[in-house]
Amino acid sequence: MAEVQTPFKILQDIAKRSKQHAAGLPAQVEVKAHWSGVGFRIGEQHFVAPMEEVAEILPVPNYTQLPGVKPWVKGIANVRGRLIPIMDLPDFLGDRLSSTRKMRRILVVEYNETVSGLVVDEVLGMQHFAIDGFMNQIPRETPESLQSFLTGSYERDDELWLVFSLYALAEHPDFLQVAV
Repeated sequence: MAEVQTPFKILQDIAKRSKQHAAGLPAQVEVKAHWSGVGFRIGEQHFVAPMEEVAEILPVPNYTQLPGVKPWVKGIANVRGRLIPIMDLPDFLGDRLSSTRKMRRILVVEYNETVSGLVVDEVLGMQHFAIDGFMNQIPRETPESLQSFLTGSYERDDELWLVFSLYALAEHPDFLQVAV
């Protein structure tokens, strides 16, 4: 005579078969803390700005040129009813834009009372770096015009990413003095 299967016996049998076919738990992987920023390019140099310093990223809007300002001040743009001065960041730093207008983007920085749209050659999206990979020093060959705005660097895949503080730029006296 066949053995009677009680509900409890059926559950025990299911549990036994499940354990036999179960995959093991994944190996524990050490989780490293990461720092994230917005990557951008000026010429061939890669930069990353702290996430909290970038208010918005925009395509280059139409803007109206202003008289009596320095050449790196491109003009003023109406962005959703808000007037934003448009600044050519490479020109301010003594370089020039190297990409086509289609690739260029605006990084909007809002710091204290300063709001500016900074034209860069290209925005490279969010970049993530292991915190322990931060290098506090700035490479010697870095142009002097950049040094006031850099807080360090990261290296990834043999590519150097300079950490660029938009807030340091926004409070720099040369940046605030736009009149000729």
